[in-house]
Amino acid sequence: MAAIPDPVHQTVAAIFKSYEDRSEDGNRPHLGASLIGHSCARYLWLTFRWAGAEQFAGRLLRLFDTGQREEARLIEDLRRIGVQVFDRQPDGRQFKVEACGGHFGGSMDAAGQGFPEAPHAWHVIEFKTSNTKAFKDLQKNGVQSAKPMHFAQMQIYMHLTGMERAAYLCVSKETDDIHFERIEHDEAEADRLIARAERIIFAAEPPVKLSEDPAWYECKFCHFHAHCHGTAAPAATCRSCAHVTPERAGNGRWSCAHHDRDLSIDEQRAGCDQHRVIPILLANWAEQTDVVDGAVLYRNKITGNKFLNGPRPEGYSSDEIHACADKGALGEPELKAFRDEFDGEVVA
Repeated sequence: MAAIPDPVHQTVAAIFKSYEDRSEDGNRPHLGASLIGHSCARYLWLTFRWAGAEQFAGRLLRLFDTGQREEARLIEDLRRIGVQVFDRQPDGRQFKVEACGGHFGGSMDAAGQGFPEAPHAWHVIEFKTSNTKAFKDLQKNGVQSAKPMHFAQMQIYMHLTGMERAAYLCVSKETDDIHFERIEHDEAEADRLIARAERIIFAAEPPVKLSEDPAWYECKFCHFHAHCHGTAAPAATCRSCAHVTPERAGNGRWSCAHHDRDLSIDEQRAGCDQHRVIPILLANWAEQTDVVDGAVLYRNKITGNKFLNGPRPEGYSSDEIHACADKGALGEPELKAFRDEFDGEVVA
């Protein structure tokens, strides 16, 4: 007798799918202060250049939402004990900070005054939630050691607001215990982090890999593992295009040399048919050999065949290069003939 399959609970599946349906692509217009403490500069560059948005399952998206909902409760807790907490500007917007021509910054959870430990000092306030293992590490070693990205985030907020202290509150998801820690502004560290952000933002090509070993633990589970150690090609947004540059002057301004104008965020997300992949982003498996009438000629390292990143009928669009699962197929005469005969395109 065949085994009876486990029941599929449609209600739960529908709830999780609703989170997926309303989630954004995760590509922020700016490089976030919440990320600048990440160990890998290449990860930050690929994130800023929208090389490939990370997709999360509905259950995880709901878990993230649970963490965000904890903020309101912590604000209520603080106000109840007499701390003045300001989580919004008078017009309802969050408190934001920025640097590097508007390409770097973030939104503070809140600012406050009246903490029992230092009643007169203004504090940047940062709220987090944690699993049990990470919470114990946090209690034992403190935020700078246990959560260096959170520490870096608060240093940036203090530096760009002029506040000299930060209050860090992290809730254990299992026990509801609260870790509280006051952080002192470190000007030298904040300057170092902003200089790091500037180098990453205005670099025309990605920084070196954190490790050349694809099995290195920090690389192995990274969202961009296939970009650094495999054959993934970037998504064809304007930010992965050789024509486009982040400008130092202006509020997060990007310009396109091909169209000779600035680009809106929506235009950057959409890209255009003149997109040409920044060649080094294909270097794991393709070598640039020439530029022909605005198209980029590559030698496919997997097969030795030549292919163009450019307009049809001779070339492949950047969308097709991104979508092609077997990069060895690019440049194969059979694939091109089949595509041309049926006026098709390579899709994921």
